[in-house]
Amino acid sequence: MHSARLSTLLLLASALIAAPAWAAHRAPTIDLAAQQWNGNAISYSGYRAGQNPDTHVYPTHAQILEDMKILAKNWKVIRLYGSDQHAEDVLQVIKSNKIGIRVMLGVWLTGKPEKLAENAPQIANAIRLANTYRKIVVAVSVGNEILVSWSDHKLTEDQALAYVRQVKQAVKCPVTVADDFLYWQQPQAKLVDAVDFIVMHAYPMWGGEDIGTAMPSTIRLVESVRKAHPGKTVVLGEAGWATYTDNKLNAPRAGDETKQKRYNEELTAWAKANNITVFFFEAFDESWKGNGTEGHWGLFSESRKAKLAMQALYPELMPDAPLSPGYDAVSPAAPAPAAKEKP
Repeated sequence: MHSARLSTLLLLASALIAAPAWAAHRAPTIDLAAQQWNGNAISYSGYRAGQNPDTHVYPTHAQILEDMKILAKNWKVIRLYGSDQHAEDVLQVIKSNKIGIRVMLGVWLTGKPEKLAENAPQIANAIRLANTYRKIVVAVSVGNEILVSWSDHKLTEDQALAYVRQVKQAVKCPVTVADDFLYWQQPQAKLVDAVDFIVMHAYPMWGGEDIGTAMPSTIRLVESVRKAHPGKTVVLGEAGWATYTDNKLNAPRAGDETKQKRYNEELTAWAKANNITVFFFEAFDESWKGNGTEGHWGLFSESRKAKLAMQALYPELMPDAPLSPGYDAVSPAAPAPAAKEKP
């Protein structure tokens, strides 16, 4: 009897030793609605060259699996932005490969009159996916930057409230809305009482700041939201540092891999020390967003090579050539699109 038990334990130990680092069979304990650090978290979109959500050309399962193996080495939670084919593929890959990553699922909503009909299938898919993948989906974010004044797909608060209530009635996990700090700073923000926790965005880089003031500015913005809504859990749903910038809203030459590394390290240390979950923006560069600032937020390049911030942890993904453009070899800055407001 004792011999049989010993053999079983040895077999289990051998299996654990042999398992790859990314194959975490036990789910991490994640509670985004609690004011705690839930481990490293990151925003993820898997779109590579030639792929684009607007044209419905999505990453393959093999490509997503490659990404999940990379991310599972350092992150516990990823954030997705829509409830579309890409989101479903990500959840399927995580489940079928028993990867120990959990997901804050997104719902992409728009207030544009010509696209309002697209909201209903997003809501329906989010409910279906959250209920189908209950062990993986730890929260649903109903909309992204749909309330801040500068949004190009803005909804009214009443519209957003209706969507939030619809999702909350249909899922078991916490429900939130992700928006810019400018919305959540308002003590009168109607969404506060409807959501289970606040997801705010803060980008000192979009306020024209350079790395020297990035962390103090980030802390100030988080504290301003906490002050406006005391007792409410606050998650920093987007904060990051691009490795190249060409926008008049950015400080000159602000984008830089050394600066990104510093911001990631300082932000992570602060998050742990202050019991706040931070979704760093973002995992991989996305060229479909353009060749300027928006295309260079990744901690990894679109080719899945590690930028400076990740090279110590991912020596197997070291690049053979520079991953971010050099400022002396590019054309002058293009006109800036409507984007973030200065904090």
